[in-house]
Order: sequence, then structure tokens, then C-alpha cells
Amino acid sequence: MSELWNDLVSCLALHAVAGDTAADGVYEGGNQRLEYHRLFGGQILGQLVRAAALTCPDKALKSLHTTFPREGRADEPVRYEAIRHHEGRSFATLSVVARQSKGPIAVATVSMHAPEAGPVHQFTPTVPSVLSDEHRVQFDLIPWETRTTTDLDSLGTASPEFEMWMRTPEVDPDFGTALVAYATDLNLIGTALLSVEGLCQRGNGTAFTSAVTSHSLWFHRPLRSDDWLLLRQHSPLIAGGRTFGRGDVFTANGDLVASFAQEALLRLP
Repeated sequence: MSELWNDLVSCLALHAVAGDTAADGVYEGGNQRLEYHRLFGGQILGQLVRAAALTCPDKALKSLHTTFPREGRADEPVRYEAIRHHEGRSFATLSVVARQSKGPIAVATVSMHAPEAGPVHQFTPTVPSVLSDEHRVQFDLIPWETRTTTDLDSLGTASPEFEMWMRTPEVDPDFGTALVAYATDLNLIGTALLSVEGLCQRGNGTAFTSAVTSHSLWFHRPLRSDDWLLLRQHSPLIAGGRTFGRGDVFTANGDLVASFAQEALLRLP
């Protein structure tokens, strides 16, 4: 296993701490050791998922809606305070605040749902076969196997659509949802920039400034991150100094297991 993978899994293993608030659960997590100027939002999303799961362990995450009021510091652990606003036999509603000494760095509204049987109808485009090994690519912040045919580092113009196959190393199934949440934060801004001449995702901080302002996730069915998953995403709009993107997560046999959407700041010099 790579050092980056072990580091990420360690960060997702939140531990309970004593709280001096009315929170129903207080947890703390470490930060990834990255050459990155701020905390990666995917780490925070993954830790928010884990905090919700620890607070309501008998229910599965249904949705997570997160805003990021300020940047997180990599040199300070993050504290997660979860409040259970309602919990019944089927559903639970929580809020989770991620804090550092300067204040909240993320605020999430979470919905949980106990496993329940019901009708299944899915209407989505066909999922292609998993790409062959010749299409393997490496993204700096993803410590597992990824395959795609789209070059997000291209400075030309293309349709703002992106598909990526991913499969993590074997991992505790309880971490699968958090790892998928982590992955959904990486490439939506880059997908939006495919349509902009002369810009690509590697230009953040030089050619442009970007930062995620909100991120939403919906989990439809159980999933395993160590099986092949397809992230299919597109960006329908750049406007008002912001990008907007959305996507779906499919299994290799075509089951839709999760969906996501993101808004981000985009400023040009």
C-alpha cells in the first residue's frame, strides 16, 4: 500500500473526544500530509461521512449537503461536532460542524436512512465496460487505481464531460462511502474548465483562483469502493464567478449507487 493511501485511511478513522457542547457526538481526525496549500475538501467530506456514521451507526447515509465557510489549516486537527435533530425508526437528521481554532471550516446537513426494501426502477444511460489498463492515469490526490480517456490537463476546448473508473485497495466496507465522497471532490472544477480555452485544473493559484463553496452527495444503494466504480460527471454552467458541476457513480454492472453536485468559486486575474 502507498503512504498516501495509508495516510488517508488513518485520517478517516475518527476517534471520539470529550465535548463541552450539546453535541451528540464529538470526534477528531488528523489531516493528510500533502504538498497542498490548504486542507483538501475531499478529506473533510470523507470525515463528515464518518462522523455521521459514528453518530447513527444503525442507519446508512442518504444525503450530505456541505458548505465551506473558510479554508482549513493542514497543521491543526479537525474536530467534528454532530447534533442529532431527529431520529426515528427509519430516518435521522443530523448536522455536523467541522471546526478548527479559527471557527467552522465546513457545515453539513445529513440525512440517514435505515435499510428498507422497495421497488427498483433505474433510467440512466448505459455504462460501458471498465477501461483497459492502458488507460490508467494518476491523479495527485487519489491514492488508488484510476482509468480515463479524457485529459483534464489539456489547454484546448472540449465538452465539459468526464468519466473516470476507480477502484481502491481492499478496505473495511464501512469506509467505502467516505472514500467515494472523497473522490467526488477532485475533478468537477477541472471538468468545467474543459470548455475554457487556455485553462486546465493545474492552473489553480496561477492562471485562476478556485475554491469549493458547497458540495452535495446522495447515496442511493450500498457500495464498495474496492470494486470498480464509474464516476460520470459534467459541468453545465460557468457563470457569476462560479462553476457548477454534477455527476453520478455507477457500479461496473450499471447500478446507480450515488450522485453528487458541486459549486465552486472561479476567479480569473
